[in-house]
This record gives sequence, structure tokens and C-alpha cells, in this order.
Amino acid sequence: MKGANAMLESFSEGIIQCGRKITIEELAEIKETIELFPNLSRNELAETLCENLQWLTASGGHKKDACLKLLTKLEREGMVKLPEKRKIHMDAQRSKAISPTSRTAPQSDIACSLKELGPVKLQVCNDRESTGLWNEYVSRYHYLGYKKPFGTFLRYFIMCDRGVLGCLLFAGAAKALGVRDKWIGWGDNQRLRNLGWVINNTRFLILKWVHVKNLASHVLGQVQRRIREDWYLRWGYRPVLMETFVDPERYSGSCYKASNWEYLGMTTGEGLVRKGKRYSTTPKMIFVRPLVKDFRSLLCSDQLKGRVEA
Repeated sequence: MKGANAMLESFSEGIIQCGRKITIEELAEIKETIELFPNLSRNELAETLCENLQWLTASGGHKKDACLKLLTKLEREGMVKLPEKRKIHMDAQRSKAISPTSRTAPQSDIACSLKELGPVKLQVCNDRESTGLWNEYVSRYHYLGYKKPFGTFLRYFIMCDRGVLGCLLFAGAAKALGVRDKWIGWGDNQRLRNLGWVINNTRFLILKWVHVKNLASHVLGQVQRRIREDWYLRWGYRPVLMETFVDPERYSGSCYKASNWEYLGMTTGEGLVRKGKRYSTTPKMIFVRPLVKDFRSLLCSDQLKGRVEA
């Protein structure tokens, strides 16, 4: 096997990893950091390297997953020797079950017109108490239940004078989606670089005792008008495109259609969780909604800047 220095020379043009070019100088810095700090875990190494290389997400966070993939690739090529993986107790990885309480108990039916309902407001969950209540509602009443969101996300309550009407969650977009990616027109490197500017409506819950015609589309209209600024206040940049998936066995997607979301087609129902591990699910309808007119040219460019220049 080649020595590490000879291997480094073989990467004289650098490496493209998750849309970023890692230069030969940065590769040398990575190798030196690993040798200088042999007691760091892989996660700690990735955090350190992201900080040193300023390898950041759109929101200013460390691109740790991308860095870990790069480190694994470099070890496989014989360029570096990583510390042994540390075992994580399975209980630490499981989300805690949420027990329903009286605060999310079913209420009397709300059956009226949108006009009779009065003003409908979106409330961002920005503290521990409201987040816990949101989690409980979604765990109790959404057919997919509650799963802890990762990365960038926003939770909303749908509110009126009578109380909570429902819940919304926006989080990171699907990593790769053939129909969507072709529609946008971006290449793999552009997608990996700019995916953070696409957000996914991963949960939309109208509580089962709320029966108000056109409420869902009214809520989506409100979201469209404010989410860029809400996202900026929380994460430091403004997304340019929304997406969502709708299970046709349960819903028709009528509220998205009424809110001028564009139907792109169906998912395949299959995907890759990680190397060697695939998942299978029922195909879903794909809807998208631009948040700015020039979303396509932005997503296909290197113009988008994160927290520093948002």
C-alpha cells in the first residue's frame, strides 16, 4: 500500500465531497489534525475539522456528516488512520415515547366557515413548553406520529381565539429526488451545495375535531407569505423553495393544489438510507411551491450564501 504522503500526492487535484472541493492543502491539514489529536473521537474530529475549514451549512452549523464521509473515504484510501468507532447504547438512539396528557385531550367540535372561525394565526414554537406541547399533539393525532427533527426546522401551531387548530413542521428537503431534481435542473454538486435552501413540509395536522372548509389552504397561504422571514430569524438564511409528499392512499393533496403548489409526479417508494441499507414505502405525490421568482437560477448557481450573508 502506498505511504500516506504518496497517497496525498495522488490527490493533487483535491477531492469533491458533498459539493465542496477539498484542496490538497486542506487534505494535508486534515491529516495533520488527525495525527496531532489521536484521542479525539470521529465525531469530535469532524467537528474540529469543520470549524478549521469553515465547512458550514446554510444556517452556519458544521457539515459534520459530510466531513465524516470524507474521513471514511480517506481512511479507505489509506491516507489517514481514524480512531476506532465508539459504541453507542441503543437506548440513547431511541426517541422517548410521548405519553398523552389532558392538555391535548379531544375538544368539542369546531364546525363552521372560515369567516365564522375568525382570525387564524401561525405561532412559531420557540421555547421548551410550546415545543413539548406541539410534540404531544403530533404524537397523539398525526397518523405518522412524532419523530424528532434533525438539522434545520420550524414548528408552528395553527391558532385561533378558540385555541389550537393544528400543527405544521418544516424541515430539511429530501437529499435526492429524481423528479424534483430534474424539474429544478441542478447537477449533483449544485444539489449538494444548495439543498439547504429547499425545505420540506414534513407534518401538517388539522386536529380531528376541527371541521372548517378551506382552512388548510388558508394556512398554507399564510406560511408562504411568512416562512422565509421566520426561517431567517431562526436559522440566518431564507429558503427559496418548499416541497412536500402526500400519501395518495390517505389524501388527494387538494389543499396544496388550492394553494398553487405544483404537482411534479410520484416518488418511487424506494431509497437509500446508507450504503447497503435501503428502505421501501408506498409511493407519494410530490408537490413544490417556489418562494421567490428566481428560485431555479439560484439553486443552480453558487450565489446562495448562508448565515453570514443572508
